[in-house]
Amino acid sequence: MLLALGVAAAATVYLAGASPLWSVAAGLLAMAAPSFLIATVVGAATPGHRERDRADAMSGTEFEDYVAHIARSAGVPVIMTSISGDWGVDLIVGHRPNRLAVQCKRYSRPVGASAVQEVVAGAAMQDCTRTMVVTNHEFTPAARKLAERHGCELVGGAELAALRTTIRRLTRPSEPTST
Repeated sequence: MLLALGVAAAATVYLAGASPLWSVAAGLLAMAAPSFLIATVVGAATPGHRERDRADAMSGTEFEDYVAHIARSAGVPVIMTSISGDWGVDLIVGHRPNRLAVQCKRYSRPVGASAVQEVVAGAAMQDCTRTMVVTNHEFTPAARKLAERHGCELVGGAELAALRTTIRRLTRPSEPTST
């Protein structure tokens, strides 16, 4: 398909009066541009080694602060819960009625289903309608299955770069339903 695009571009440029050299250059550019643009978008969305290393070098409390900072930069209020009696919710993000309960886990191993259980149970106690678990690592299959079942958003180390966008999406006011 890219070859056909390149040939078509080269022919169009040649028929417009350009020299054969410029026609070939236009054809090559047309073939390379889609791959270049896709790679640019993927590269921009992939956290660099410094971003991953930074999250891995933090303490658990520093990781919570890091996630809270990202949430605040998304333009939503953040309440950091107390260490004890938080019902499994580390951060409360957004405005009522779309508040998001966030559980932060800075682990050196995959996060299990207990983190999902904690935040789903604690969300109601903290008056939150949505839930999220954020980690610097990954999630176990059991955690993914439980999260899917309860509508809990999981953000692993590879998705940390997109955390701000995810928070904006989850805390956006719901659209009024028409009757």
